[in-house]
Amino acid sequence: MTSRCSRRRFLGLAATAPLAVAAGCGGGSPSASSPSPRPSVPPSAPGTGVVALVRCRSYGAEAAAALRRALDLLGGLGSLVRDRTVTVKVNLTGWPIEPLFGRPPGETYVTHGDTALALARILSDAGARRIRFVESVARHEPLEIALDAAGWDVAALRAVPGMELENTRNLGFGGSYARMVVPDGGRLFSHFELNHSYLDTDVFVSLCKMKEHATAAGVTLSMKNVFGVTPNSLYGAEGVGEDRLGYRGPIHDSAEGGMRLLPGEKPGHQNAIVGVRVPWTIVDLNAARPVHLAIVDGITTVRGGEGWWNPGLRPVEPGVLAAGFNAVSTDAVSMAVMGFDPRAADFTAPFETRLNHVLLAEQSGLGTADLARVEVRGLTVDEARTPFRTTTAKGRRAGSPAVLDGPIG
Repeated sequence: MTSRCSRRRFLGLAATAPLAVAAGCGGGSPSASSPSPRPSVPPSAPGTGVVALVRCRSYGAEAAAALRRALDLLGGLGSLVRDRTVTVKVNLTGWPIEPLFGRPPGETYVTHGDTALALARILSDAGARRIRFVESVARHEPLEIALDAAGWDVAALRAVPGMELENTRNLGFGGSYARMVVPDGGRLFSHFELNHSYLDTDVFVSLCKMKEHATAAGVTLSMKNVFGVTPNSLYGAEGVGEDRLGYRGPIHDSAEGGMRLLPGEKPGHQNAIVGVRVPWTIVDLNAARPVHLAIVDGITTVRGGEGWWNPGLRPVEPGVLAAGFNAVSTDAVSMAVMGFDPRAADFTAPFETRLNHVLLAEQSGLGTADLARVEVRGLTVDEARTPFRTTTAKGRRAGSPAVLDGPIG
């Protein structure tokens, strides 16, 4: 691992990034948003949930087979994706993307290229007409640069029929931003201005790692992964502009540039703490842009935080994949595998300094976090459980998060 990077240094590095701008990703003022219809709702009804939980100890062929098995346990994807556009949001948090503990980034804190390629091929085999992989990466270059840095086989991914790749940090290949409305009026946001990819799709997939989130969210799973759809050009710390790369500090709190009202932000909450603003934002985003398929990679990952900038980070090997058609239920099962109560009270572990966004999502009607109401297929939670926190002889939590200085949040 190379030297750690504070937020201040991160922003400085971003400001000096190469100015070779990808096609469709040029400078200039942000375009006005286009009138946008509501995105389709997830196929599973709120209050119900089916989650597949399968054993997987390594990547490559084993991960590909395990992912197919998990999706088969859900009944397959044909009826969901056939002849449709599928957009897959991956998790490439932080820059630079670098190895940890002598392991590739995908084995620790970012989406692994093998699970991504396996999913792309499954989607293609199931008849998807167009497959688009996206992430908002704070770089002026195309998404392929970040995928290559994460160790992905970009050529193999590109070879999947109907494949598209887009860095959604700004307008990207779109002519205007898509206004995505929060159906219930929202907690912190009434709507969001997003890259066209998040509306121009029939099916939305969240493909993420199983991790704690020390900076702001307690855990980062399929719902927290959606936090990254907000474009740096509108919601970043460098202000508004198509060439801006600042991380999303203004969403966090006023100490990180949050005194200006962000696009869609409701007035009156600028002084709310990060432990309130971020959970509210996660729920608002998942309400505005529903997840149709949530996939959580717990094959190998990290505990104690979300990325290399967190002190005290440690590797952990749960050896599982979780998948479901409801993000709340899938995250609830994943939290239980991690040894946490998905319906834990606010400001209790693993949400010590924040609201429980999983519980808040349940209370907002997005799905159930009640394990008694979730059908788990494959492994049982008890068979898969790998506690991310253990009590040491001194009574201190090993791998417990702290207040940290991370580059993305």
